[in-house]
Formats: sequence, structure tokens, C-alpha cells
Amino acid sequence: MTAALALFIKLIPLYVTVALGWVAGRYLEASGKHIAGIMLYIVTPSVVFSGVMTAPLSPEVILLPFLVFGFAAALAVAHLRLARRVLTDGSASMIPLCVGSGNTGYFGVPVALLLFGEEGLAIYIVCMLGVTLFESSVGYYLAARGRHDLKDSLLRVAKLPSVYAFLAAVTLNLSGIGIPDVFVPLFDNLRGAYSILGMMIIGMSISSFRGLAGNIRFTALAFFGKFVAWPVLATMFWWLDSQFLGVYEPAVHKAIFLISITPIAANTVVIATLLDTSPRQTAGTVMLSTLFALVFIPVMISLAF
Repeated sequence: MTAALALFIKLIPLYVTVALGWVAGRYLEASGKHIAGIMLYIVTPSVVFSGVMTAPLSPEVILLPFLVFGFAAALAVAHLRLARRVLTDGSASMIPLCVGSGNTGYFGVPVALLLFGEEGLAIYIVCMLGVTLFESSVGYYLAARGRHDLKDSLLRVAKLPSVYAFLAAVTLNLSGIGIPDVFVPLFDNLRGAYSILGMMIIGMSISSFRGLAGNIRFTALAFFGKFVAWPVLATMFWWLDSQFLGVYEPAVHKAIFLISITPIAANTVVIATLLDTSPRQTAGTVMLSTLFALVFIPVMISLAF
């Protein structure tokens, strides 16, 4: 109970930041679309690059992002097939991002630091990169396919820099090259911007939002995939690896489990806004998932840890 209460208090600033974003959108006419482009093409790749550069890399650790990526992609494709059957308003293409992604950065990093400390946080960040890679590749592609043909969608994915930032950081890290000291404060500031702007953009996106935008099936399907299917898959992997495979330490299992219970990613709103694909519906669902996670995460952590 004490840990759950401490975690609850830790999350309060995130909701205050969302509220500030709502104020900016409602009364200052701040544009979430402009910030969305900055986040997707500048801030997020910078966070990915600095995170990988400072992480202790080994073959097993390097494989972690791809493991998490595989989990997210499998869930995304499975739920897209279901969404196409039950959603007829053009919003089905956003379901894969809602299900496969997670607010692992803006929301998850403060929680991971609270639970795991600095050492465990490094493992969490490496796992988190799998979600970032999913958002920037398969997730973005499936969302873009809702409005663009195959060729155009692949070209848009090829222009996203997060994948290149990850590959460059792995190469430099393994070569023994670190971030020069003069640039360390810059990357620290970008990580702060990643959290603040990421949460504020949710508030900006819902400044004119009312209810569930008329499609509760979208929200129900997104919630099922994110808060039921993802945790079940993570728990199954935890059990299988701990009982039979023995590849990873408990710290990795806990990190992946935390990723599975984070709310829907704020970057989902970023991408929906850029593609103009059901941005209000997506923003409302993301906001509801964030509110739900305020209670869901402490409860699940108290049960699992």
C-alpha cells in the first residue's frame, strides 16, 4: 500500500502537465500539430540516441528492443484485423498504435526510476526503445496505410529518424565512442522536453474534445489490447523465461511488464494529428487511458512485484 501511494503521488505532476497543455490549447491557441512535428522528428530521436549511448550493451541487451518490438508488432497486427471488422468510421488504422505502443517515456520513465533506481532504469530504457522503434516503423506504417498507399507509407517510414538514431547509437556505443561532455547538458534538456511537451500535447489535442467522439467501440478495443492483451503477453514471457529459458534476469521481466501496463502512448496523438486520422477520438482515448493508468499501474505493480 505504501509503494502504491508513493507511486500515485509520483504520477500527479504528469496530470498537471496535461492540464497545462489543455490550458495552452484552449486559451492560448497553441498548436499541437507544430509541436507534434518537433517531437517526432527532433526530440524523440535525440532521446533514443542518448539513451542507447549511455546504456551498457551486450548481445542479450541489444536484442531486448527487438524482442519488445516483436511483441508490440504481433499485438498490433492481431488487433488491426479485429478493428477492421468492428470499426467502420476510418479509425481502425489507429488501433495498432493504441495497442502496441505505450507511454513508456513520458509516463514510464519516472515510474521506472521510482521502482528500479538508476541501474534498473538503464535496462528499462533499452526495452523502451522497442516501443519507440515500433511506433516509428510498423505502427506508423499501419496508421499511414489508413490514408496513403503502400509506396507513400513506406516512404514516410523511411523519413522517420528514430530508427537511424538507434542504429547510429548502437554502432558508436560498441565502438567505445561516448557523447562529448559539452553535449551532455543538451541531451539532458531534450529528455526534459520529451516528457513535458509529450504530456502537454495530449492536453492541447483534447482542448475541444467532448466525450468519446461518438465511438465507444474504438476506446473499448484499444483498452482491451493495451490493458489486457499486452500484460497477459508480458506475463507469459516472464513465466516462460524464468521457468524454462533462463535468458534474462528478473529486472528485465519487470521492465517489460512495466512497459505492458503503461497507458497508450502520447505519440499516438502526435501521429494521428500529423496524419489527420481520427485525432480527436485518439486523443480522447489516450487521455482516458492515462487517467485509468493512475489507478491501474499501482494496483498491477503491487500484485506483480
